[in-house]
Amino acid sequence: MMNIESQNIEFKESWRDEYQKWICGFANAQGGTLYIGLRDNGEVCGVQDAGKLMEDIPNKVRDIMGILVEVNQKEKDGKQYLEIVTKAYPFPVSFRGKYYQRSGATNQELKGAALDRFMLRKQGKTWDGVPVPYLKAEDLDNATFDLFRKYAKRSGTYG
Repeated sequence: MMNIESQNIEFKESWRDEYQKWICGFANAQGGTLYIGLRDNGEVCGVQDAGKLMEDIPNKVRDIMGILVEVNQKEKDGKQYLEIVTKAYPFPVSFRGKYYQRSGATNQELKGAALDRFMLRKQGKTWDGVPVPYLKAEDLDNATFDLFRKYAKRSGTYG
């Protein structure tokens, strides 16, 4: 019936509040659409309380993540399902203090270095443009400068 799951499309048979992680993941990537009432193969199984969910979902997303989503009620073969459209956001979006990003047909929680890179990219910065507090040039040795030059040359931002 529909497309298969992909970078921008996810199917769920019913709504659970934890699926806001997927909305968060879409907002932090290129945007995407979450369908509620569809099986993994794209077949419509229908959703209960579509009207109530159309009110609940946008309110929950706004209150928890501070973003807006478009929720559309659809119908096929007499069964109702929902289409939740999330735009890509220029700033980092978190769900309950955690950051997610859509990668292929999966939703990944960003942690550690991946989260650092994501935050820098959202701010339009790179690793070499971020100051380290209280660090002075005198604190670094020549080997550190040589390493910096090597990484900078590899990234194309140096000589």
